[in-house]
Amino acid sequence: MDPGFLSQVIIETEYTYIINMRQKKGFVLREVCGEKVIVGEGLETVNFGKLISLNDTAAWLWEKASELGDFTEEQLAEEICKEYEVENPQALSDIKKIVANWKEIGLIL
Repeated sequence: MDPGFLSQVIIETEYTYIINMRQKKGFVLREVCGEKVIVGEGLETVNFGKLISLNDTAAWLWEKASELGDFTEEQLAEEICKEYEVENPQALSDIKKIVANWKEIGLIL
């Protein structure tokens, strides 16, 4: 067997998947008693019944995701690096956690 064969197979089978996400219709950012919260409005969210409190950075990310429409974690990381003094690897790590939470709660597709 050619010794380069295995590395060639590994290279050919490694893929980076970039998943586009978007906010579910009906979830909006509001300020309630000085707190930034995501609430459900409309028929699409009639069974949601929660207020999701966000800190300033998470609220900024929610608004940026809303502006982008379809977005990726990588796009949000790039955007937050432009706005705040944070390195991309740290930003991406933190954003992946926030996005995972948003998915779990059912705020994004």
